[in-house]
Amino acid sequence: MIELIFLGIGVGLLSGFFGIGGGTILVPLLLLLGYSIKEAIGISVVQMLFSSLYGSYLNNKKGTLDVPMVFTIGIGGFVGALFSGFLTSLFSDLALELIFLAFALFALSRLFYKTSIDVEQKELNRVVLFVIGFFVGLLSMLIGVGGSIILVPILVSFLHVDIKKAISAGLFFVVFSSVSGVISHTLSRDIDFFSGIVIGVASLIGVYVGIFLKDSVDSVLQKKLLAGFYLLIVIYLIQRILF
Repeated sequence: MIELIFLGIGVGLLSGFFGIGGGTILVPLLLLLGYSIKEAIGISVVQMLFSSLYGSYLNNKKGTLDVPMVFTIGIGGFVGALFSGFLTSLFSDLALELIFLAFALFALSRLFYKTSIDVEQKELNRVVLFVIGFFVGLLSMLIGVGGSIILVPILVSFLHVDIKKAISAGLFFVVFSSVSGVISHTLSRDIDFFSGIVIGVASLIGVYVGIFLKDSVDSVLQKKLLAGFYLLIVIYLIQRILF
């Protein structure tokens, strides 16, 4: 119980600061603690409900959340995530870990693309935003992450969204994908709801601190820290898969 509480606080802090649902760090940590990949995915999906809802509420109060844009992407993510539980049951543990690694590598590579601060944010058709959300929701909830690990780099690199707004958008997207993911994974197999709820409730403390820190640091530094965070995830997963 104590391990789960401290784990939740740490995951929540990273969730609020980097705009992630928590699965990006929680799944690898649960693997490190001896859980199987499918057990870790189930727990992660439950935990993300807590951190994403509370974090999005705080971001909206601070005025960094572009609700209209993310709402369309979120609806697409909700629909896509409905299929994630069924797909997860079809893959082996090794295949899921390789997919997780591919996600982290993509997110890391996109953050190295330089975007001008003066570039105007692009406006996309709502259908395009829905399709983006659908595939991000489908693929991300397959491996127990909320989708922001992919969505934030897309918003920053392709749509030229400010990094702070992109991080807030990523966390709000997780609300849609995690609700849908819980439904889908529950219908497909058993989930350890107890561990997920304990970690989720504890994560609320970390989310509050993480969002405070996010709004206190420079955008350039935050992007570098986000890239470093993804790099650590990539190194751990490569080590786990190969050795």
